[in-house]
Amino acid sequence: MPEIYVAKSKGLEKWGADVGLTKHVYKVGVAAESADAAVEELNAKAVAGHSDWKLVKKQEVAALEEADALARLAKKQRAVDPTYYPGIKGARGIFKVKPADVEQSSLMGQALAGGEMKLVKVNAPVIADYLIRNAVA
Repeated sequence: MPEIYVAKSKGLEKWGADVGLTKHVYKVGVAAESADAAVEELNAKAVAGHSDWKLVKKQEVAALEEADALARLAKKQRAVDPTYYPGIKGARGIFKVKPADVEQSSLMGQALAGGEMKLVKVNAPVIADYLIRNAVA
């Protein structure tokens, strides 16, 4: 069964901060079999010029093509254009995430659920959950 995954790289985070994007840049992809194997492949191929990728979160999906997931996600979040930023060496599926968007989405979900509203500490797993939710929905 395919798995959608979110990975991050410390080197890519540093690069994003240096070029003025943000340090919150993540790679989203769909693996045919295992997200762990896909991340190992990212490291082996040094995708985006970095070989320190770590899996943040994965989720099994019924039937999802990577192009469809990335297109859905691009409607909500800004994809990093590999032709504009040669530093990522043509890598697709890298997204710039604004922590404020993640926090706002979380608060909106809490408000619609009618429960108690609590501020969410925005960290890598919360951002990964947000990316996966928007790529699958």
